[in-house]
Amino acid sequence: MRFSRLIAILFLPLLAVIAEEQAVDSTSELSAEYEEHAEKHEFQAEVSRLMDIIINSLYTHKEVFLRELISNAADALEKARYNSLQDPEYLKEKPELGIKIDYDDNANTLTIIDSGIGMTKADLINNLGTVAKSGTSNFLEAMAEGGSDANLIGQFGVGFYSAFLVADKVTVASKNNDDPEQHIWESSADASFSVGPDPRGDTLGRGTEITLHLKEDAHEYLEESRLKDLATKYSQFVPYPISLKTKKEVESDIDEEEAEEADKEDTDVEVKDEYEVEDEDEEKEKPKKKETVYDYEQVNTQKALWLRDKDEISDEDYEQFYMAIAKDHMGPLAYTHFSAEGEIEFKAILFIPKKAPYNFMENYWEKKSEIKLYVRRVLVADKFDELLPRYLNFITGVVDSDDLPLNVSREQLQQNKILK
Repeated sequence: MRFSRLIAILFLPLLAVIAEEQAVDSTSELSAEYEEHAEKHEFQAEVSRLMDIIINSLYTHKEVFLRELISNAADALEKARYNSLQDPEYLKEKPELGIKIDYDDNANTLTIIDSGIGMTKADLINNLGTVAKSGTSNFLEAMAEGGSDANLIGQFGVGFYSAFLVADKVTVASKNNDDPEQHIWESSADASFSVGPDPRGDTLGRGTEITLHLKEDAHEYLEESRLKDLATKYSQFVPYPISLKTKKEVESDIDEEEAEEADKEDTDVEVKDEYEVEDEDEEKEKPKKKETVYDYEQVNTQKALWLRDKDEISDEDYEQFYMAIAKDHMGPLAYTHFSAEGEIEFKAILFIPKKAPYNFMENYWEKKSEIKLYVRRVLVADKFDELLPRYLNFITGVVDSDDLPLNVSREQLQQNKILK
């Protein structure tokens, strides 16, 4: 009896292994038979619902749409610049590289125009018509095969759709050097989009024009001051000029025909005394009229100082840069300019102000770090809880990296042990 128990104890693991092998063989046979006769299907998704999730769940603040569209424009310009290095004739039709922001109060539209690489009809269908497909990622892969590099921002392929945060319809006109025609892509963020030749013809020469037909609750993005604040907040260090449409009222002389018509309207019979008759001999002051004049003003005049060699930067340059980013007229007490290399590379300039921030001790637990984090010179966040110890939150400055891990909306850093 004891012997049989001993045999059972010794051989029980072996029996378990044999049973497991038999089960695996049986599973393999089942798997092979299943794969032979199974039908393959693609996952189905309700496109309108998927778009709603992408648009309304990824982004915390609506205002980031402008950052995303400017970043896409900057990528298009960088691609055009790269192509011009390979082909000197590439920029011949439109040599200037830049971004324009236009608005129309009457039409309730906001337009972002760039003179970048542009898109062909096929690009419009493939890149804008496929959710989460990034043309920038494809471009980076192509350059990687050729051993080249460029400062491109986009990587997820969803930034364009942030336009629907503030617009109920988006119209994209684009012209690429490889396509003789300029085409239009249009969608209302539903389950469909349309693509066709632009009836206006070739108005761009090269580049892309994105027109947002704004929602009723997005009229603030027609205000010049609001657009300027957002462009400088998120994109002031983008390496291409960003020009914003401006308007101002000026006085000008009324021409003779207008003056005569105005005189006819004001003809009243009056009794004039001798003093008034004498006054008529004097030269009359010409009447003025007010008119609205539109122009474009570059809003990103501040350069990314941290990209320069620190041996070539003067103390005055550092002081001016500090006053610009910190809005402090006193200048810094001290500063440091450094870079780090490794699995994650970054450059930084940090400043200690001459005075402690107002209510620093009273707001000790509420105050967050004032260091601004940029990824490829685009602002990701300007408030952090854990970037510095809380007692050092009076330090201000910038940190810029090309390879920090971001979430899809580019609003937060992913949790990463390297960062810690």
